[in-house]
Amino acid sequence: MQPPSVPEAQRALVVSSSPELDRLLSDIFNESHWAFEFVPDNKAALERAQAESFELIVTGERTTGKEDVDLLRRLRLVRPHTRLIILTEEFVPGDVLAAIRGRAFSYFARPFSTEKLNEIIHVAMTEPYWDDGIEILSATPNWVRLCVRCDTVTANRLIQFFREASDLPDVETEEVATAFREILLNAMEHGGHFDPSQHVEISYLRTRRMVMCRVKDPGQGFSINELKHAAVTNPPEDPFQHMSVREERGLRPGGFGILMARKLVDELLYNDKGNEVILVKYLDHPKAEPAH
Repeated sequence: MQPPSVPEAQRALVVSSSPELDRLLSDIFNESHWAFEFVPDNKAALERAQAESFELIVTGERTTGKEDVDLLRRLRLVRPHTRLIILTEEFVPGDVLAAIRGRAFSYFARPFSTEKLNEIIHVAMTEPYWDDGIEILSATPNWVRLCVRCDTVTANRLIQFFREASDLPDVETEEVATAFREILLNAMEHGGHFDPSQHVEISYLRTRRMVMCRVKDPGQGFSINELKHAAVTNPPEDPFQHMSVREERGLRPGGFGILMARKLVDELLYNDKGNEVILVKYLDHPKAEPAH
């Protein structure tokens, strides 16, 4: 009898960055028993990827986003499904949209959270079905429309792209990102039933004085007054009433998403069917008018 075959180790290619970041990445891949190697720059990364297949490539933070997007485009010609995470020293408007168009797995510009980077890398290392999840329908610097597949991995990838592209102060970025994620997951769960064949339509609009996110799910909608399983309908004297309803219906713990989103943004508006919602966040420090 032949002994059972041992699966070949998955492989990652990392463009060298700072010693601290290189150590972090080494620890991540060692803990997950991935085979990995460092290369000095994008040119060497492309040459190695052309010669051999890697499941994941992480760029170095010393390169620009534009250079990494150029690597991404060249990589797609020979390795169309390789996951590529862009790290860059400086955010440049337009690079995030270019990264999404090129089907980057994720994008981080300094300063970024190493904890969030760790999370995204672990997702990239474990998710087999990813590379058609986010489609740009139309885009200008201040108005983007997307079609997004109904699964949590795609939702988390989209939120990281949002963090990098928002061009908001840190506090406002996290408030809008958290509210947006809650509403997006609600749409995917209750409207799309986390069915990867279903999609949510997203619009992001940025003006001098506000940020607006629109989420439209593929479901039939609902009346918010009928959401007995959500904290938003709890009476003031019983703030956890919805939890017993969720238990009776066999739903996962939670139900605080809409209530949380309402507290983090200035306006939360549903259409009459309940399958489309708009989040509005007003800005205390309006964006300056472009110079003429």
